[in-house]
Amino acid sequence: MSDFLEVNQANFQSSVLESPQPVIAEFGADWCRPCKTLEPVLKQLGEEWSGKVTMAHVDVDNDPDLATKFNIFGVPTVILFIDGREVDRFTGYQPKERIVARFAPHLQLG
Repeated sequence: MSDFLEVNQANFQSSVLESPQPVIAEFGADWCRPCKTLEPVLKQLGEEWSGKVTMAHVDVDNDPDLATKFNIFGVPTVILFIDGREVDRFTGYQPKERIVARFAPHLQLG
């Protein structure tokens, strides 16, 4: 997960909610197979959207309070934050095209 900003209770406010860039935060866990399938897709999007979006990862086992705060009932759950607000989310594995179709309209990618 080195290409993702590791986010936890201590740095969530500054890294996600106060980020000058949109943040795509994946709430996942080490034991989660769909998370492992989704992460390379998110990594690829992070490379394509480099400089426009920050990719972050929250380990729900290490930070259950964050998972509770954002109503994470299943992993992976991916949330797009813009200006500190949740703009969109999805749960479970999604193919790249579906993620782009969902999140790109919210982002200034041009």
